Amino acid sequence: MQGIRVGVVGAGLMGAEIALVFALAGSRVIISDRCDEALEKARKRVATIVDKGIAAGRYDESAKLALDRLSYCTGCTDLAGSEVLTEAVFEDQAVKFDVLQALAEISNPDTLIATNTSTIPISTLAAALPPDRRGRFIGTHYFSPVSRMPLVEVIPGFETLPETVAETRSLMESIGKSAIDVKDVPGFAVNRMLHAMIIEAVRLVEEGVATPEDIDMAAKLGLGHAIGPFALMDAVTSTLCVQAQEIMQEAYGERFRPPALLKQRVRAGFGGGKGKPGWLAS
Repeated sequence: MQGIRVGVVGAGLMGAEIALVFALAGSRVIISDRCDEALEKARKRVATIVDKGIAAGRYDESAKLALDRLSYCTGCTDLAGSEVLTEAVFEDQAVKFDVLQALAEISNPDTLIATNTSTIPISTLAAALPPDRRGRFIGTHYFSPVSRMPLVEVIPGFETLPETVAETRSLMESIGKSAIDVKDVPGFAVNRMLHAMIIEAVRLVEEGVATPEDIDMAAKLGLGHAIGPFALMDAVTSTLCVQAQEIMQEAYGERFRPPALLKQRVRAGFGGGKGKPGWLAS
């Protein structure tokens, strides 16, 4: 991967860590966002991840060199010339359309453009690109935290070329990820399984069957999960969970309708996220 030029749009939790794993694998990476504040948060986040990884023995001291391979910019202009571009912005179709259109304008025709959407069909997002660019467009759905989670769902759209799929799988392997091929459907594979569980977990709380703490314990000790559904919602935010479930409800019907309690907590400001109230005591 030495010498590959990578651009990532979106300096949030996912985007910053996607950029970091490419940098750890030897790429030079530019992280783009709309404001300097977001970029500074990303800079601090990746430095903290590397420091903690070294302390825990997951990385050696050479991992610090990856931080020098990261650069930061506002807007997309500086991403021109990247061989791989990844869109990792807010899970909103209109926002993603704007970013993808901008990336198509500044990039070369052979540039691989990937989206980290977790629920929106790839072929839907491909409509943002000119027809002659859609063969080089693909979904790469990473999992949080990207620096620790090895799985990536690789999702081709209707017009994605077979060689793009093969190249993407090889690219994921080169950054230490395990790729699975998934058909282009709303929610893909993992999120359909995950949100079915999350919805049922919230219903158990609504019905007074068990507390969020005990359900998380049951998931970890009874099912062997690394994290319980309520701790996971607090980490990725219940707001994002509601958005994902509403997208899948539109596609699949009532089985993915967000529970009333989940939506109520989001509206009341209990959506979780770093330093914000969620389901569990911090």
